[in-house]
Amino acid sequence: MFDHYDLLDDLNKPLPLRDKIVSAHHSVQDKFPFISRIAIALYDTKTRILKTYMDSSGEDKPLTHYQAPLDNAPSLKEILAKGLPRVVNNLVTFEDGTHEHTQRIGRQGYAASYTMPIFHNGEFVGFLFFNSHESDVFTENVLSILDIYGHLIALMVVNELSTLKVMSAALKTTSGITHLRDPETGSHLDRMSRYSRLIAESLADQYDLNDAYIEHIFMFSPLHDIGKISIPDSILLKPGPLSEDERSIMNTHASKGRKMIDDIVANFGFGNLSNIDILKNIAEFHHEAVNGSGYPVGKMNDDIPLEARIIAVADVFDALTSSRPYKEAWSNERAFNMLKQLAGEKLDSDCVYALLENQQKVELIQQQFKESVYS
Repeated sequence: MFDHYDLLDDLNKPLPLRDKIVSAHHSVQDKFPFISRIAIALYDTKTRILKTYMDSSGEDKPLTHYQAPLDNAPSLKEILAKGLPRVVNNLVTFEDGTHEHTQRIGRQGYAASYTMPIFHNGEFVGFLFFNSHESDVFTENVLSILDIYGHLIALMVVNELSTLKVMSAALKTTSGITHLRDPETGSHLDRMSRYSRLIAESLADQYDLNDAYIEHIFMFSPLHDIGKISIPDSILLKPGPLSEDERSIMNTHASKGRKMIDDIVANFGFGNLSNIDILKNIAEFHHEAVNGSGYPVGKMNDDIPLEARIIAVADVFDALTSSRPYKEAWSNERAFNMLKQLAGEKLDSDCVYALLENQQKVELIQQQFKESVYS
């Protein structure tokens, strides 16, 4: 009675999303061995940027740590405009393509592809790709099966992303219910989250970071100071310097933020989310210093989780270059010089220089997410 083996049984298990996609890929290959890669790219609606996110292809990685404006990919833009999947049974059609993603796919030796747009409640989320090293393989029979797998994988991706959004919303709503206050502007969070992603991308090869880790850095960084909702307004919104006692109370926001996240993860059943520890580490350790002078624990150097070291640099840089009631905004040059002084003392040197090496991209982020009276 129980002799049948469920090829998709791993999808019932509390595994990370990528492991489930790899398992689904193996199941697809049982039917169609020529499917050599399944990959997902996500879309950022605020910047119209398409970003690599996750794949199942092992060492076969033509597109990692890659992002580009959707407008620079006319073939993908056409898929979105039509809202329909696209079959290319012979990628020689695109071998003269000038776009980097097309060239990378070609250099990897892929001969055919099937691309499905991913939507959730009518909103565009990204693309799902099936790639093959053989041409002329995507027949109607094959596509009828791949559509089922494709929608199944898309549902898993959308479910995880939706769960992350619910968790973030729960944390932000808690903040709003607790107090009506103005700790940080939306523009600050938009900028520092993108600075964080920029740093992570630059460190990807050195630290062997995958695209999912980088994307979770981007997603979780705006929640770094969530613990500040526990700080009294008299301290949080004080226009002048804090006393020693007030500073001690302010510094508790890091450990309290971690406790809040632990509670929400437990209460809402978010424990199986991929990379949830990244969020916990960001909230608790983003004020640690590499020389051990930070808080709440006094961790040093590599004992501080990388994600916390990344967010620390992004947060400090944006604080320096933003105007506050008690200070004018610094120029980028002055702020970069300060980061150099802090490198190896308070801030991680690798993270500092990862940002310094991308000054043009920093300026683009600043132009796109300027402060305004509505921020």
